[in-house]
Amino acid sequence: MANISVNALNQVPVEDQPIEICERKGVGHPDSICDSMMDRISVALSEEYLKRFGAVMHHNIDKGLLVAGEVECKFGGGKVVQPMLVVFGDRATFTVGQEKVPVREIVEDTARKWFKQNLRLVDPEEHVRYQIELKRGSDALTDIFKRKGKYLGANDTSAAVGFAPMTTTERVVLETERFLNSADFKKRHPEVGEDIKVMGMRKNRQLNLTIAIAFIDRYVNDESSYFKRKDEVKQEALDFVHANADLDSVDVSINTADLPGRGLPGLYLTVLGTSADGADCGQVGRGNRVNGIIPLNRPTCSEAAAGKNPASHVGKIYNLLTYHIANRIQRETSGVREVYVWLLSQIGQPINEPKIASVQLILRPNTSLKEISSDVEDLVSRQLLNIDKFSEELAHGRIPVC
Repeated sequence: MANISVNALNQVPVEDQPIEICERKGVGHPDSICDSMMDRISVALSEEYLKRFGAVMHHNIDKGLLVAGEVECKFGGGKVVQPMLVVFGDRATFTVGQEKVPVREIVEDTARKWFKQNLRLVDPEEHVRYQIELKRGSDALTDIFKRKGKYLGANDTSAAVGFAPMTTTERVVLETERFLNSADFKKRHPEVGEDIKVMGMRKNRQLNLTIAIAFIDRYVNDESSYFKRKDEVKQEALDFVHANADLDSVDVSINTADLPGRGLPGLYLTVLGTSADGADCGQVGRGNRVNGIIPLNRPTCSEAAAGKNPASHVGKIYNLLTYHIANRIQRETSGVREVYVWLLSQIGQPINEPKIASVQLILRPNTSLKEISSDVEDLVSRQLLNIDKFSEELAHGRIPVC
């Protein structure tokens, strides 16, 4: 049975703190591309292993790197000079007994499909090169999978933490990026690429959003057209935030490095809608946490969940499970203002038996820890008991990772 600890946390809830900072990297950001793509490959491999062998085999596709290409931007449409390069690193299972698994083919096919589904201007054949550096796993870690059983042993000693609920700032940062990257918004503003980053800063009840948007050069005829379109996008973003947040004031800034009169060098233009086409590289683990944001006021796990296997790697399982449990506690337990859930594994020990499962609660007035702690402990116990089902959901990609 897990060692479960439930305690009251004596601190000011983030919502009530005077300064709050939160970030969200959109789907076309180079770091988000790496996270999302590598995890999709993990799902594809997991499903192939399940189909062939009835179990997920050892793999970790969490050392991905996106090397930016080179482009020549031009009003009305530029060109790609050198394609982007995606490097896939770490480990996978290539054979089980005498049966070979087409790992390389699965990796490249999944990556190409990801580009087609998520970045509308990227041709995965023309604009991207692929370098697969996956090797077979070590004997010590692959042996964990051979031991089988309902609960595999953890393949790492690792800690994770999740929280609930999101603050107004965190929610607005997340929803603003999703709004700007929505299909309806792209119909109105095809010049807006998928590479969007939203940085939110709240001071008391005043919210400032600094948004970076990779505009697409083929939809921009000249400098004045760029600034006109940018103003239109800014107004829509401002209207969206006003409609979705009860705050004293909201300010939105877009592409603050722009400088009128400098022509192309003074504008944030891309050819393909992502800075990865000619400016910024990306890497797994540098993007959003598993709840979709980068919440700087919160404790967060340093592990990159994306691409890790869903059967034994607690860097993925615990990372997502802590948020799942925290949300359940916050929704189902009265009197809880804010909750943090910590899970610590010990390598080789069953994943359903963490070294510690710690729940920290910020309680509402007139709520006693004694009257709710047993309910919270029971909820955590049930979630750990069903961790095999949770891992199965991860294996099929039913729970978003970034």
